[in-house]
Amino acid sequence: MKKMISVVVMSAAAVASSAASAGNDILKLPIEGAMVANDAQARLGGSVKFFFAGQPTPRVASKIMTDKTSQRTNGFGKSAERACNYVFLSAMLQLQKRAQDLGADAVINIVSNFNNVEFASATEFECADGALMAGVALKGDFVKLAK
Repeated sequence: MKKMISVVVMSAAAVASSAASAGNDILKLPIEGAMVANDAQARLGGSVKFFFAGQPTPRVASKIMTDKTSQRTNGFGKSAERACNYVFLSAMLQLQKRAQDLGADAVINIVSNFNNVEFASATEFECADGALMAGVALKGDFVKLAK
């Protein structure tokens, strides 16, 4: 009986290990494409300005804080690009909400921040695409721009 239990436990561990290794592929996708998809530009509006690392920014009057967001979406039955663009918008909407809550009018120096490893680009973002989920993690500085 003990031998049977050991075999079952080892089999379950092997299945869990293979499911975990099917894990996430880190994709680099164009920010511009994500902003076109899902009507992102219109949904974000213009109340908060966004500037990715490497983009020129207007003069900053004050920095409020640095914060991050990590969003996930169900990727089942969706292409990686579609799922990633959708979750990118979710992450941007979270940054926008946080900015509004803090009284910030811009988020600058936005970087991808998957597993707290920064990837800075003015043109691309990182998306973790797995078998069932897609995720985008962003980090940025919440600021008040000079008038």
